[in-house]
Amino acid sequence: MFKPLDLYIGLRYAYKRKNQRISHVSLAAVLGTMIGVLVLITILSIMNGFERELRTRILGMVAHVTVSETDGLLANWQVMRDKLAKKEHVVGAAPYIESQIMITSDTAAHGVLLHGISPEYQDQVSDVDSHMEYGSLQDLKSRGYGIAIGAELAGKLNVYPGDKITLITPQIQITPAGLLPRMKRFTVIAIFRKGMKEYDSGAAFIHIEDAARLLKTRKEVTGIRLKLDDLFDAPDFAHQLEQELGKGYKATDWAEANKVFFSAINMEHIAMFTILFFIVLIASFYMLAALIMLVTDKRADIAILRTLGMSSTTIRNVFMIQGSLLGIIGTLLGVLLGITLAVNLETLIPSIEDYFGFKIFPPDLFYISYVPSDLRASNVWVIALGSIALSILATIPASIRAASIEPVEALRYD
Repeated sequence: MFKPLDLYIGLRYAYKRKNQRISHVSLAAVLGTMIGVLVLITILSIMNGFERELRTRILGMVAHVTVSETDGLLANWQVMRDKLAKKEHVVGAAPYIESQIMITSDTAAHGVLLHGISPEYQDQVSDVDSHMEYGSLQDLKSRGYGIAIGAELAGKLNVYPGDKITLITPQIQITPAGLLPRMKRFTVIAIFRKGMKEYDSGAAFIHIEDAARLLKTRKEVTGIRLKLDDLFDAPDFAHQLEQELGKGYKATDWAEANKVFFSAINMEHIAMFTILFFIVLIASFYMLAALIMLVTDKRADIAILRTLGMSSTTIRNVFMIQGSLLGIIGTLLGVLLGITLAVNLETLIPSIEDYFGFKIFPPDLFYISYVPSDLRASNVWVIALGSIALSILATIPASIRAASIEPVEALRYD
């Protein structure tokens, strides 16, 4: 009357139980699976959010692709810049000069990475100007000898807009007093706060022509920075560009330039996913225990079904269906709650902070002072399918045990 019979019996066993112990263990399996999936989706969304924030802040300072010469500085850069700017997918191109220098004030000294930029083109490849607390990169003029520094660097040097600082290069010049490093006084005309220590305390910007005079590069530059319409196309674009330009030129994409940093983030993703997935794995053991208890409790029923002609395969399917159903229910509940929490996390956390009167990430201690969330469909699919697969695997031992029960032995003492 009911077809398929194994599906009917499996569903009946799933929702109709007389043994309360088995029901409690089954409930624990469903709740464990739900919580595991919920936590996995939420935590991975938070980690994706932090990765997105860090990537955005890094790419606001560095280019998607950088073109330079392999053996030295890039000459005749204007022609190269115009050529690259016309290429498909390129939305911005800007020359730059880069060098490690020492900056000193009346009270302190600090090493920084000096960027010689062209204000005319810099906004095409960088968002530094949108993070200015004072002034603008557009205020940098040739022979104006103005400099833009990070807020943390300004604090360490104890300088303010309008103050003078000295730039000391590693190059040596011959003077009547002997060999001395090249030095030049600059005026602080802009202060920015990017939200990353590496840049706020270790970067400075001057006009590209002032950098050329200070570093004696004449009309040559370190390279050309490119911004693409899709940053994820940067590795392929850089590879194709390097082949097109030929020997003597090097094209480096943002992922390669920050390979160690992003590799560390990926390792954290894998480690966190593995650790949290053990929650789902533990829930699958609860499911296995519930099924084994159910098989023991239903030995007589199984024996009767076998004597009525039900095959061992059908018996096995009954318990696999039941266990799989528990896993699917727990997974679907976890996915639903996980997606809901991840989507609303950026509004929920501030409400909790306001209610309890504390900050999870205080702005004076952390550069990212809020909890970002970036829900990705690929993560949800992997977690859901993995959870269901574990649930199905957990049913195999109990279902094999049920299928191996001999009717005579089971009914002998009943």
